Amino acid sequence: MNLLKLISLSLFGLVSVSHAVLVNEKITLKPSMEVKYNTLPSSVDSIGEVFSEGIIYGRLRTNAFLWNWKNEAGFDNKALGLGGSLFYKTAPLSGISATLGIYTTQNPSWMREDASNVSRVKAGKDTFSRYRVTTSGQFGMSVLGQAYLQYDVSKTSIFFGRQMFESVFTRSNDTKMIPNTFDGLSATIKELPNTTIRLAYLDKQKLRDHTLSHDVIAFAGGSSPDKWLQNDDSGVNRNLTVARIGNDNELLIASVKNTSIQNIKAQISYAMVPNVLSNLTLETHLKLPLTKDWSLSAGFRYMQQFDNLNANYNVSNLLTSHDGYKENAKKSLDTNLLALRLDLKNQAFLGRLGYSHIADKADIVTPWRGFPTGGFTRAMAQYNWYANTKTYMARVGYYFSKAKLLDGFSIMARYAIQDNDDKKAGVPGDSNIVHIDARQNLGDNLELKLRLGFVEYKKGIQDINGDTKADLSYNEYRFEMNYFF
Repeated sequence: MNLLKLISLSLFGLVSVSHAVLVNEKITLKPSMEVKYNTLPSSVDSIGEVFSEGIIYGRLRTNAFLWNWKNEAGFDNKALGLGGSLFYKTAPLSGISATLGIYTTQNPSWMREDASNVSRVKAGKDTFSRYRVTTSGQFGMSVLGQAYLQYDVSKTSIFFGRQMFESVFTRSNDTKMIPNTFDGLSATIKELPNTTIRLAYLDKQKLRDHTLSHDVIAFAGGSSPDKWLQNDDSGVNRNLTVARIGNDNELLIASVKNTSIQNIKAQISYAMVPNVLSNLTLETHLKLPLTKDWSLSAGFRYMQQFDNLNANYNVSNLLTSHDGYKENAKKSLDTNLLALRLDLKNQAFLGRLGYSHIADKADIVTPWRGFPTGGFTRAMAQYNWYANTKTYMARVGYYFSKAKLLDGFSIMARYAIQDNDDKKAGVPGDSNIVHIDARQNLGDNLELKLRLGFVEYKKGIQDINGDTKADLSYNEYRFEMNYFF
């Protein structure tokens, strides 16, 4: 074990948190890297004021990545994104406003791989477009990340156009220069007391490393670069190709969250891709105050995935390798997931235990960056929703600023054990993960963040065919800087 990992494990035993945020007059940067706007344009009475009273939001950022495989067969790689975003929000007139957001990521030649190797890049692959590099040789990209109209009336907001949509299924996942966005129509409704209703009709998706919108679920199939034209998210189901389900699918989402009962948050969410699949998720979080400063919280998530495809081909494994899956499950997307967590926290400290289990049926299909085990057992860069996978996770965190020890500094670490199904050919071997985030805010506008990931796979595991599973052990290092103006 190298010195860096020993230091990291020592930190894990001492400290950690990720509820640190960067806050200034204009924005709040959440731990998930979502941006909340604290200052918004005020309503106006004339067309001219719509634009003159609008507000510009600027962001400069860098994301650097190093990936080191622990075996000789892997391809160690590096990536760097330099760029940022520029947003403009008009002032509302009669409740109607508009938002336009432009993003750019550029890749210096001294911190990137050759164009011939972009398909092998793991860390930082979203800081450029593999399709663009392969077809034109050009690194870097500038895209229209968000462009939508907004209508606010009473306690309801309606959004039309290219937008972020945060839900249990979908996330902007804005951790690599350009966020994951959707084209469509959504609404947030808060007319009922202590209740938030969210609805969405999402016609297209634009993943972080794409310059154009694409289908919400269909995988292009074939070989590179054409296979990167549609939904090529790491969590996509590669059996659901354009040839089989077309490229005009839609994603429909509805969720209701209620906080009427003190210290209880309950949410029910439903998502559907017509004629492919649907998903019903129930989630509850209960907070139990222990003292004036300390509390204990329990969280529960149950996700049921329904098959609407009725396929005559195998679909259960995301990677198209179905050996080891139950015969009566191979042609169905039916499955479910159970996730539990227990938190002990005060203003500065958070300790968490998490557990998740996916049924021994199909893998969960969510190529929308929502991560079904996120917030419970998922660690950085991990996909632990393969069939019959159990994950055990411990996480600790400390926000030094809230403890009045070190202004703007926080650190979070988690340790996860992923117990995968050894017999399934299309599922990785068992693994142990150590993941650490250290964050330093400088003033109200600048955030620095270091992320470390150490993954050890169990060696010598054989699947149902007697083939030895690959040792995918690696170390990953990330550094990110955000400056808001």
